[in-house]
Amino acid sequence: MIGDIVCVTVDRPLGSYHPVYKEMYYPINYGYIEGIIAPDGEEQDAYVLGVDQPVERFIGKIIAIIHRYDDVEEKWVVCPEDASYTKEEIMGLIRFQEQYYQSEIIM
Repeated sequence: MIGDIVCVTVDRPLGSYHPVYKEMYYPINYGYIEGIIAPDGEEQDAYVLGVDQPVERFIGKIIAIIHRYDDVEEKWVVCPEDASYTKEEIMGLIRFQEQYYQSEIIM
């Protein structure tokens, strides 16, 4: 799936806060891929990198998978087709949420 083009429906836009964990601020757009069911039974979650404003939808390429060792979910990392990020850059941008999990980035 890395390299595939997907459409992310953003339900937690850049600048918003988590609906339950009110202290969790989203410094990037975050959402899900409609029609793809993740291991948790919900639609596949995705971080959107490379977009510096809140959006409702984003079409981009999957550049990485965040594999969590201590959770049933994996997260996909999606960015503009012409963008690239290192593992270190990705982790820096998603640390706001991944700091609570033991995970690795698969590219």
